[in-house]
Amino acid sequence: MNELNYEKFIADLAAPLIRYPQEMIVKKFAEDDNKIVIHVMVNPEDIGRIIGKQGRIINSIRTIAQACAAKNGKRIEISVDSF
Repeated sequence: MNELNYEKFIADLAAPLIRYPQEMIVKKFAEDDNKIVIHVMVNPEDIGRIIGKQGRIINSIRTIAQACAAKNGKRIEISVDSF
């Protein structure tokens, strides 16, 4: 089965939500047999936009990504920070 490019998938989900999508960096930091760690870096002005009120937007992105990862028998962890 084709492995999903989680970096591009998360970038495609987050890009329309932020003001400076060209400055966003999505990087996969670790991957083992069943866990993937992804870090999203955005402009400081966009940190609130991607997190959302009470974390609702980032939690929605995490839920969608986790559903896709579970289909491949993996777990995904997404963290967000500004640079």
